[in-house]
Amino acid sequence: MSIQQVLVIGYVWPEPNSSAAGQHMMSLLTLFLEQGWSVSFASPALQGEHKIDLTHLGISEHSITLNCSSFDDFILSQAPDMVLFDRFMLEEQFGWRVAKHCPNALRVLDTEDMHSLRNARHQALKQTRSVTESDLKSDIALREVASIYRCDLTLIISDYELALLIDTFNVPDFLLYHCPFMLDIVNIDTQIGSKTFSQRQHFISIGNFRHEPNWNAVLWLKAEIWPRIKQALPAAELHVYGAYPPPKATQLHNPKQGFYIKGWAEDAKAVMSEARICLAPLRFGAGIKGKLAQAMLCKTPSVTTSIGTEGMCNEADWPGLVANSAQEIANQAITLYRDQALWHSAQIKANKALARFDKRRIGPALINQLQQLKRNLPEHRLKNFTGSMLQHHQHKSTQYMAQWIEAKNKYS
Repeated sequence: MSIQQVLVIGYVWPEPNSSAAGQHMMSLLTLFLEQGWSVSFASPALQGEHKIDLTHLGISEHSITLNCSSFDDFILSQAPDMVLFDRFMLEEQFGWRVAKHCPNALRVLDTEDMHSLRNARHQALKQTRSVTESDLKSDIALREVASIYRCDLTLIISDYELALLIDTFNVPDFLLYHCPFMLDIVNIDTQIGSKTFSQRQHFISIGNFRHEPNWNAVLWLKAEIWPRIKQALPAAELHVYGAYPPPKATQLHNPKQGFYIKGWAEDAKAVMSEARICLAPLRFGAGIKGKLAQAMLCKTPSVTTSIGTEGMCNEADWPGLVANSAQEIANQAITLYRDQALWHSAQIKANKALARFDKRRIGPALINQLQQLKRNLPEHRLKNFTGSMLQHHQHKSTQYMAQWIEAKNKYS
């Protein structure tokens, strides 16, 4: 059996110009279309103002409802050969219905990043301490890892998270697949990143404001990092871009301090290519960072933290500088902003770092893995007894809860 019909169930509608998750999802959708597969995208989410028009690409769009049996008729009409769940919460909600009505469909989970790891780091940061094993093995982790077991394959974007799942959570490696960003590093617009050191000025920070690690980074920049940089570089400015800036973010705009909240960037690559330095002081998070991949593509050296480099590149080979305290980040940013030779060295390192994300290698390997799994699905599932057990129990508990909610909504 081969894959011909694909259904993607999205946590949100894709916004490739708003988030790394949106970019990654579009890479997967594009890859599926390139195989000649028929692709449908369904989501229970409201459509955001920056949503891409999937129908223009030949992908059918469908709005679906949580805790509603209408999905049963929908999935039967789709009759997919493969279903991709965008984040574990969607597998929790719809996975049992897919397993019930389309048992032969290959079930794939795209984690985007490990939500439990991001949450563990956030909790530890708020309490100014290191992450413990107890933090990692939280209720969210129980849900996330159970979802991984219930699926036939889970796409893991970071090799750090791949190792964590295998070594700390003892997830069998045959259930996991490392799938980082798939970037077109060959056909890069020659104008992107063409400006020289002297032609560039100022700093840039970019990231969707709805993503908590990004908002935390903006607050840290405002309170502790930028004042130190500004003192050493009085003429410098920091331009903060990102989709959906809330009022609490726009209130931070202060031209006298050189701190500009720019909001949505119509062309993120263009503004990134204007800046001399990209600042990404991430204190927690997971996955790999689209803003830093974009900085590499635009030949914009970056200053980030160990969290920022994770899963992307060794710190020694980072195309920029790495630091983890406000003072160190400021010092490194000032040094890189002033030192033209160091700046050029960082640009050269970007080419090596980008090679890890070459879609010419990653895409075909992923398709081969999916097709092979589809052909050998019964044997593959026999090896995953834990997944079958969790599927059996989750199927019943979630089914009854969903039916109760549906009945409550009908008569309330």
